[in-house]
Amino acid sequence: MTASSVAAPETDAGAEAGAGGRRAPLVLRNRAFGAVWLGQVLTQAAVRMFQVGVSWWIVAYAVHDARGLASGLFMAVCTLPAVALAPVVAGAVARFAHRSVLWTAAALAGSAAAALALWAYGGGMPLATVYAAGLALATCQAFFDPCLTTSVPELVDDADIETATGFELSTQSLAGLGGALLGALTVDRAGVAGLAAGCAAAYLAAALLVASVRFRTVATAAAAASATAAKVATAAATASTAPGAPGAPEGPPAAVPPRRTLRRILGELPYVRRILVCFAAANLFTTAVFVVIPLYTRSVLQGGGGTVALLEAALGTGALVGAFTGARVPGRPTVAGAYCLGLMALALALPGLIAQRPVVAGCLAVAGWCAGAVSVRFVALFQRLVPTADKPGFFAVMQAVLGASLPVASLVFGTAGDVLSPQTLCLVQGIGLLPAACALALLGSPAADAGRREQPLGGTR
Repeated sequence: MTASSVAAPETDAGAEAGAGGRRAPLVLRNRAFGAVWLGQVLTQAAVRMFQVGVSWWIVAYAVHDARGLASGLFMAVCTLPAVALAPVVAGAVARFAHRSVLWTAAALAGSAAAALALWAYGGGMPLATVYAAGLALATCQAFFDPCLTTSVPELVDDADIETATGFELSTQSLAGLGGALLGALTVDRAGVAGLAAGCAAAYLAAALLVASVRFRTVATAAAAASATAAKVATAAATASTAPGAPGAPEGPPAAVPPRRTLRRILGELPYVRRILVCFAAANLFTTAVFVVIPLYTRSVLQGGGGTVALLEAALGTGALVGAFTGARVPGRPTVAGAYCLGLMALALALPGLIAQRPVVAGCLAVAGWCAGAVSVRFVALFQRLVPTADKPGFFAVMQAVLGASLPVASLVFGTAGDVLSPQTLCLVQGIGLLPAACALALLGSPAADAGRREQPLGGTR
């Protein structure tokens, strides 16, 4: 049985365009992928809605003293599982069926959110319960997202893998934007109980969607791999017996090279390693915006959940536009990235000087655009510089290095928010980005770096 025959029942033949016509979007052509993708949209929107909503609830309603520390601690709790559980998640995704991991994670998150909703409706809910629920949702999401990315080949044909991956990644920001818009507004109108109930509905719907589709089995994938190997062997045998073809090579076939350690991967890519260090330092100041926004809204703008939604929408919309237009930014990636970080520093610092709502929203839109553009340029650069065999390990390291700054930034800026004004935090963000921008501009090009490493000691003779 071939892989295409397995996927056939899950593909809507009516969605296929006629010969010579345009094909329908993948989510319409492939019902299995469409259902799982919709589940991903629901889970990511739910977790973002919960994080933004609870952060606003802590600052505006629940805590009167040490609001910065309380909101910063909550955001640190929500960002820690993706970093701390990375090895556990990788083992679970490799060991268990992907479909089971996905629907179990969504169902557990939905159950946790439903329990929080019932507790909140009953009254007397301690703050620690909300922290525990945020940790539970973030933990389930830490399993869901990488498992979905890994399971794409089990949902679509080989020719559609790139389209499916691009479609999945491009909708993550959109789902997060929608969740951020609803979070603070829901808290203002329905409290934490309504927020948790909405998240529970989204997660449970995602679990049902994933459970309703059929993934390709491991046996099918192995059979496909065996068939491919057989074709390669047959082609090789035919070529070796063709007139004029050389004889079979002497000695045993070349062994598959062993997987290299992450330390060795980064050790052989000093240029890429320096870029990662620059962005890890920059992330300490850029990711603090999620803690600063509710504090700034409450203390400076004297606004409510609608203002938080406006600022989050500006940031998210800018990031989406940057993701689509970042490839058009001229110049070398390091130079373009340095300019973008410099512009982001100005955009994050300006609200510390001008406390006008339209100005703040515009600055966040610019900062979001810079973040999206930088991400696109440097991910594309890493795709070209990192060897194909090392890419899985490298991108895992990249996510861990960049993600490790999220809980640190949340705690540091949250604690500082109880001592310093939100305007001062904005200025600190902008000033803190400038060294990273300068360091990035001084890196030069990969070719120059390779030339310096290959030049013999003592120079040329």
